[in-house]
Amino acid sequence: MIKVLLADDQRLVRAGFGSILDDEEDITVVGDAADGEQALAACRELRPDVVLMDIRMPGMDGLEAARLIALDRRLDDVRVVILTTFDLDEYVYGALRAGATGFLLKDTEPEELIHAVRVAARGDALITPSVTRRLIAEFAGRVTAPAPGPRLNALTVREREVMLLVAAGLSNDEIAAKLVLSPATAKTHVSRIMSKLDVRDRSQLVVLAYESAMVSPRWMRERQPGR
Repeated sequence: MIKVLLADDQRLVRAGFGSILDDEEDITVVGDAADGEQALAACRELRPDVVLMDIRMPGMDGLEAARLIALDRRLDDVRVVILTTFDLDEYVYGALRAGATGFLLKDTEPEELIHAVRVAARGDALITPSVTRRLIAEFAGRVTAPAPGPRLNALTVREREVMLLVAAGLSNDEIAAKLVLSPATAKTHVSRIMSKLDVRDRSQLVVLAYESAMVSPRWMRERQPGR
């Protein structure tokens, strides 16, 4: 059972998302919070698998709460999905850097919300939808002076190939098909890369790929679906 915590200062948003998620047999909403401080306390008490976190909340905002959750080793298994709207796009890149697994638009369809919770719970980054790729590419392009990171020298040629595909938003199964590997081998490669680079999850791999100039916004756009 996937345990979800809802953090949003709007009660109707929490109620609406909760109603959608509680209808699923494999998902249960274990609590809610109206600000970042409450969300952090609830995470420590309830240990949810996934937190759906609003950005703009009174007191501690969602970005700071996400950052503190990522820093708390007791909460290593908690995945934060940031809720945003197009007028809040300037926060998206900061959310990923803060340790969020990914983000969702607040007007997302119910099936997309359910899918996102399941994806986050299994540790994958929410970078598959085309809108997410486009936004990450846009904000990663704001890195003023990307430079190759010395940590990347620890990666093998194959691991670099896998990391590029992670940055393009491919799942383990898609990476396996692309490189003619088994899904288990692709998953092992991703795990080893995260261990070598000391990153929490796939979203932070994407951020590192941009910040180290391993990929560029143009490179990402050329790999959008349909191109």
